[in-house]
Amino acid sequence: MVSTVNSKGQVTIPKDIRLFLTIEAGDKVDFAVVNGQVILKPIKTLQNFRGSVPTKGQGDIRVERQQAKAAVGKNVIEAME
Repeated sequence: MVSTVNSKGQVTIPKDIRLFLTIEAGDKVDFAVVNGQVILKPIKTLQNFRGSVPTKGQGDIRVERQQAKAAVGKNVIEAME
């Protein structure tokens, strides 16, 4: 697939590549040079995984994050006992 670089150095990622990497508008990507090749990979955050695990929360990301931290803390304390 070929894409053209514009005057700002920007390039459009072809749709097939975006679909394959599950990249959407607003997502962040990382570029790296490995063995003379440029690697593009999406950067996934907790926000990307929201909704993938059932929660007891009410849809508020702050509540979900607090619940997740509490669950992890409980698991760490149990592992240390």
